[in-house]
Amino acid sequence: MDDDRPVALDEYPVHQAPLSMKHHISGDRNAYDRCIFHVFDHAGRALLIAGLGVYPNTGVIDAYATLRTGDRLHAVRASDALGDDRTRLEVGPLRITVDEPLRRFTLSCAADPADPDGLSFDLTWTGDFPTLWEPHHLQRTGGRLTLEGRRFVQAGCCAGTVTAGGERFDVTAGEWTGTRDRSWGVRPIPGEEPGRAAETRPEGFHWLWIPMRFDDRFVMVVAQEDADGYRTLNQAQLVREGHRDAQLGWPRTEIAYRSGTRHPESAVVHLTDPTGKPLEIGVEVLASSPLAVGAGYPPAGDWQHGTWQGRDWTDRRVYDLSDPTAHPLAGYGVTDHSARFTLEGRTGYGIFEHGSFGRHDPSGFADFTSTAP
Repeated sequence: MDDDRPVALDEYPVHQAPLSMKHHISGDRNAYDRCIFHVFDHAGRALLIAGLGVYPNTGVIDAYATLRTGDRLHAVRASDALGDDRTRLEVGPLRITVDEPLRRFTLSCAADPADPDGLSFDLTWTGDFPTLWEPHHLQRTGGRLTLEGRRFVQAGCCAGTVTAGGERFDVTAGEWTGTRDRSWGVRPIPGEEPGRAAETRPEGFHWLWIPMRFDDRFVMVVAQEDADGYRTLNQAQLVREGHRDAQLGWPRTEIAYRSGTRHPESAVVHLTDPTGKPLEIGVEVLASSPLAVGAGYPPAGDWQHGTWQGRDWTDRRVYDLSDPTAHPLAGYGVTDHSARFTLEGRTGYGIFEHGSFGRHDPSGFADFTSTAP
């Protein structure tokens, strides 16, 4: 049978188990392997998010791209049956090419001949700093392992073009910044019977993922907290070329939310350097893109990652974000904000990814309906 034959990657000494590289070591249907790229300008006019994922135990490969510009969110999503060539990172019109591992990539979305105003792009993404491991992410619900992920993050510059809605953006280094995240492990795919886990969902979840690129340094902050503020994931690290990475203490973030929402408008990240000296990073939100709208992250109602859509499925659409009530699920998902950061006279750019759902005592949120005063 064809399923018993080796694949091309089996020729290389990369095996981690006595299995073909076609097969995942775990039989968990939620096994995944994916990436996300951010490309955004420093004026807040455009925020492009693109990613691709492989789900080896459900036989799915999918990809997406969204562009937030003004109140419009242009989205392209594609899904197909997973093939044997794991080096071919391409689904429908979306493609990622690894030109130089850990440093340079080509990101592209082919134009739709039937829709000349649709989203398309051709970009080179180049890392300016070494990759950084994020903490091993482990989460159980009702005693069951629901998430185990290994991730690394990187910041860099971008060049190329992005077109949508009759507008063309010329992406240039110095005026645009890029970040990316690469992850794999186990992460919930919609459609599985949750069992008892449905009765043991947490009262609250508070998440921050903040990659910050400055000219001479990269700062990464990750924090996840339970309803009472207990920290379950934590990292604050400084990366500089030619230096050993430095730990920056226990991060604490003060967020100024828009009244009546949990939408951050600005923030201050409090850190300490290795000598104990306090460091403060100012955050100014530039543009916002809710991942539950267009990008396939839960609790998206129209499409989520890893779900079988049939062969050669492609979907293009434009969302109107001018009325938040038109997308009620967006507030219960993570949102990526492009942001300007200030640190000791330096100005940097990056992503302020945030989600706060349910109770969070440090923020004064009592339940899922609570918002900022």
